[in-house]
Amino acid sequence: MKFIDLRSDTVTIPSPGMRKAMYEAEVGDDVYGEDPTVNQLQDYACELLGKEASLFVPSGVMANQICLNILTNPGDEIICERTAHIFEYESGSPAKLSGIQMNVIEGKNGVITPGQVEPLIRPESAYYMPRTKLIELENTHNVAGGTVIPLEIICALKLLADKYNLYMHLDGARIWNAAVASGVALNEYTFYFDTVSCCLSKGLGAPIGSLIAGKKEIIKEAIRVRKSFGGGMRQVGIIAAAGLYALQNNIQRLEEDHRKAAELAGCIAENKNLEIDFSTVQTNIIIFRPLKMSVEKSLDLLRQNGILAGTGSVGSIRFVTHMNISFNDINEAKKIISDIFGV
Repeated sequence: MKFIDLRSDTVTIPSPGMRKAMYEAEVGDDVYGEDPTVNQLQDYACELLGKEASLFVPSGVMANQICLNILTNPGDEIICERTAHIFEYESGSPAKLSGIQMNVIEGKNGVITPGQVEPLIRPESAYYMPRTKLIELENTHNVAGGTVIPLEIICALKLLADKYNLYMHLDGARIWNAAVASGVALNEYTFYFDTVSCCLSKGLGAPIGSLIAGKKEIIKEAIRVRKSFGGGMRQVGIIAAAGLYALQNNIQRLEEDHRKAAELAGCIAENKNLEIDFSTVQTNIIIFRPLKMSVEKSLDLLRQNGILAGTGSVGSIRFVTHMNISFNDINEAKKIISDIFGV
């Protein structure tokens, strides 16, 4: 059976053009800083993100955790949204790797406001409390449904961070989607953050890899932390070439994925046996709830009929559109959904 794989945009397969770039990549020892393709990728990322320096790392989790480690000390506290990826889906790494704890806020569609954040900032005089060190945002926000954090909220939180001498970190795993959906330039989104992490292996279609960006002194320290976390790589230009190809060719095409998601979400919204907040379908992620059967049964029936899906927040199903899903696949998925859940 041919499956329509909507589990994640991480399931994409490198295109022929990307494979060709990987095959032809010039390589060297990246631990020595001598891989020319890695260096080209990092320089190009700096241009896009508006940062002084960047670093290629194996995964998004490593990218986030390196940044958190650099900007904090053991015993510090960071503030983030309650369903943030760093809190829910990174295996307790902030505590395990860096000895830091998280103070979480219930956001609306993944968005937290200065009014929510400021009361949680610990007073400097309170020696018996952890020190608040950092505010973290996720853009787009995965669990909220691929929602885009408004630029005005980011600006307001940056003012708050400056007021209390706090750092700002952006989990920009899908920042490319946010920029395409909103029309806000990548370097405008990233300007307000001390560190940025972003994935090449999701909607952009690379098989592996993420980037960290920030000031030169931060990236210099990131190289040391990457090594300590086991992320030092050697002739890695072969996969860096895939990331460079992705940045040069696959950002603007994300708009297609957003249209696919909107079309599929429209079908779900019209189904009286399914529940969806259509306002959250802003990029390529769809979160919805079956009303008359369990999530487990729903996922099983979807699989039996040719759709692979995952779970979102508790009690919900997640679809993610991507470059290996066609509009014909979307039309077929709509028929399958109607057959399973009725109309």
